[in-house]
Amino acid sequence: MSSLQDQLLKAGLSTKQKARQANSAQRKKNKQKRSGVAVEKSLQEQVKQDLEKVKKDKLVKDTALNEEKKQQLADKENVLRIQQILQHHQIKDAKGESEYNYTFNNKIKKLFVNAVTHRALVNGRLALCGLAETSYLVTAETAEKVATLDAKVILVQNDKVESDVVEDDDPYADYQIPDDLIW
Repeated sequence: MSSLQDQLLKAGLSTKQKARQANSAQRKKNKQKRSGVAVEKSLQEQVKQDLEKVKKDKLVKDTALNEEKKQQLADKENVLRIQQILQHHQIKDAKGESEYNYTFNNKIKKLFVNAVTHRALVNGRLALCGLAETSYLVTAETAEKVATLDAKVILVQNDKVESDVVEDDDPYADYQIPDDLIW
């Protein structure tokens, strides 16, 4: 049986010169393999590797973009969840004449509340939360729940609980603070 090269020559699909070039290229490649010299890659192999590299790069880029979109969606969902909690648990009937100062977005804001609400804010039973240029007056439990989602939303949450009981060794126990004293 004759080789494929002989069959191509007989059919007229190839020339003797092309056959010699192919044989010499094959001999060189085999010699380089035996001697341990790095074999040059054919053009087809280089194109395949370039395509694989482009595919891998595109996959990495697409994965990074997908993760970024997922993170943005999760952040937006978290903000909406916080906003819903704050709007649902907001205390609205606390308007009064006593003013309570707090900072929101590096600005000092004033909140006019009644005396009971002012005392609850100072004692830590109520808290102030801020989201998107709006401040919300909520209970301490609601503020703790919101803090688990995002602690930056909490503007004021006092943890000292002021008691009306006078200690025995208090040197100023005889001197009561007037009710109308405002700092």
